[in-house]
Amino acid sequence: MEASIRTHILHDLSHFGLRIVVGVFFMVHSQMKFDSGFGAFLSSLGLPSEMAVLIGLLELVGGALVVVGVLSRIASSLIAIDMLGAIVYVKKLKAFSGNQGIELELLAFIILLTIIVLGPGRISISHIAKKIPRFLQ
Repeated sequence: MEASIRTHILHDLSHFGLRIVVGVFFMVHSQMKFDSGFGAFLSSLGLPSEMAVLIGLLELVGGALVVVGVLSRIASSLIAIDMLGAIVYVKKLKAFSGNQGIELELLAFIILLTIIVLGPGRISISHIAKKIPRFLQ
């Protein structure tokens, strides 16, 4: 018996749905990073406030790349590192849910890991272009 991933259209659609959900989540979530309040929040953690714009751009551009399926493994990897920073450095693993809970960040992290492993899928620009090397998809 051989293990293989099914290539049924429902699998393609569910994979596409994961990319859409997590990509749009980060694109919307990035908007607050461009506010001066987030820079002040980073300063209160001992981080430079200039990181707010960089984190915002990472989440905005990275989320868009994940949605369209171009460089999605690289974008997912960078955003996953961002989520690990939020879980460990900002939330300090205080609780799973509730105040200071990590459940949302952890869920996004797991979805990003899934995209890193599986790639963008067949409903993506990378699959349509076919000339993009697999490690860049």
